[in-house]
Amino acid sequence: MKRKRRHLTAEFKARVALEALKEEKTIQQIAIDEDVAPAQVSAWKKELQERIGELFERKNAASESIKKSEAQTARLERKVGQLVIEKEFLEKKCVQLGIDLSERP
Repeated sequence: MKRKRRHLTAEFKARVALEALKEEKTIQQIAIDEDVAPAQVSAWKKELQERIGELFERKNAASESIKKSEAQTARLERKVGQLVIEKEFLEKKCVQLGIDLSERP
């Protein structure tokens, strides 16, 4: 009989990964106790080891990055607007001077 797929919470995964990180039990023992695959326990442990530093990063580092991105986007939008106005102005002048715009490269 096929086992129904379980949806494991982040808290459960963190607890299992932390238990594996402590190395008080083997990965096999943890997997048996928690009824998950040993490979999954190893994957969670590895992810915890790789990402644990994120917990201690400055809390506003992400918001600073977002602010920089938004400022750059705003600057680029202003530049695009300026270029559109200049293009329209030049097209209008070409029409006034009788310059054929179809000859553009």
